[in-house]
Amino acid sequence: MERGQKAYMKLYETLREEILKGSLRTGDRLPSRRQLAQEYGLSGMTVEHSLELLCLEGYAEARARSGVYVIYRESDGFARPAESREDSAGKKDPEYSEETIRRPEQTFSFPAMARAMRWVMSEYGERILEKSPNNGLQELRESISRYLARNRGIHVSAGQIVIGSGAEYLYGLVVEMLGNDRIYGIEDPGYQKIRQVYQARQAACDYLPMDQEGIRSEALWRTGASVLHISPFRSYPTGITASASRRTEYLLWASREDRYVVEDDFESEFSLLRKPEDTLFARADRQNIIYLNTFSRTISPSVRAGYMVLPERLVARYAEKAGFYSCTVPTFEQYVIRRLLDSGEFERHINRVRRKFRTELPETASQRND
Repeated sequence: MERGQKAYMKLYETLREEILKGSLRTGDRLPSRRQLAQEYGLSGMTVEHSLELLCLEGYAEARARSGVYVIYRESDGFARPAESREDSAGKKDPEYSEETIRRPEQTFSFPAMARAMRWVMSEYGERILEKSPNNGLQELRESISRYLARNRGIHVSAGQIVIGSGAEYLYGLVVEMLGNDRIYGIEDPGYQKIRQVYQARQAACDYLPMDQEGIRSEALWRTGASVLHISPFRSYPTGITASASRRTEYLLWASREDRYVVEDDFESEFSLLRKPEDTLFARADRQNIIYLNTFSRTISPSVRAGYMVLPERLVARYAEKAGFYSCTVPTFEQYVIRRLLDSGEFERHINRVRRKFRTELPETASQRND
């Protein structure tokens, strides 16, 4: 199993790199499955998995009785060809329905949680009553650092991670750090509490309309915002996942001076891809992407704990502007989350949910394209 995973991921990354550097351009037909299998010495199933990933992430699309074609664009509006959207305009894929977005099956196993709690009380004793450092427990931040490196391709130190009581609290810290004299660009429609938190902090918002690939290109380039708050995976309430082209456009927008992107990566662990969703944070080279995630969906709504990952150049700024705030997550809860991460229980839970969701889909994304 492990060998197969490595093989299809290697082919996927090879083809993606060819697309990103322009060796394979928009409209080009990829080699056939048979040709790729022969060239790389792989099985047809392995090649199929690689091509399916390229299609699901918006780098390519399968056309009936024709083959797989590159649709990724780095310029010219970053839009997919109109014909690729004809049948899907205004519709949601099954995995993006409201029923899938909010399911009780995502809640963590109570027996597993109880075991973790008992272990923490036995292991740490009265230390669970101690006050947490302002940025959160060093132990938890180190565990999150290792988890992100394993699963998201994000390689950061514990010093770049801030623990807080859920996404809304962290949104407020972003404004404290970057300032409320900026305009914050947000998705429209989007998660209502993002707007409410920014407005409560006296920050102006620009509402950016969306299409099936993310924030519309024309809206992105005409905004006066200097901070862009995005939910690239299953933006709520639309269920839209930003395409690979649109994610690249977000990075291009952020390449201009004094611009920042808040990457709100809510629930992306439950992606149905056979690999974790790509993050803008891992791809960026300008040190201006702020990554947010929460355990409220992956563990339980009662766990009001999330984390913010800062680029290195913003660590000192955060310490100056907002580092005085005390951590709002109880020490005991932080130790429990750390135990779930380090024991492997957290990742086993994620994998169980993803497997269940996959078995419930009537057909794969590549089948829908064929």
